[in-house]
Amino acid sequence: MSKKRANKNTTHKNITLSDQVRNSVTKYFNELNGESPCDVYQLVISEVEKPLLKVVMEYSENNQSRASRILGINRNTLRKKLEIYNLD
Repeated sequence: MSKKRANKNTTHKNITLSDQVRNSVTKYFNELNGESPCDVYQLVISEVEKPLLKVVMEYSENNQSRASRILGINRNTLRKKLEIYNLD
């Protein structure tokens, strides 16, 4: 019996960031095993914000003025966030 190989181009779905967050939060709730969730908002924000900042800083070649414009936030706010996540 011959096996068919799936064509990656036709079987790949475009998954949005929103889909990824929804799937991750659902998985998180499913894996709690009866424990009560807490601080879910902060958990999600920190899990998304840190890699976002890292990628934008790399893209902007560590230029904080440029990165803050890309992100649409004040440069001082960016500096504080970089400090919080030890990305400075």
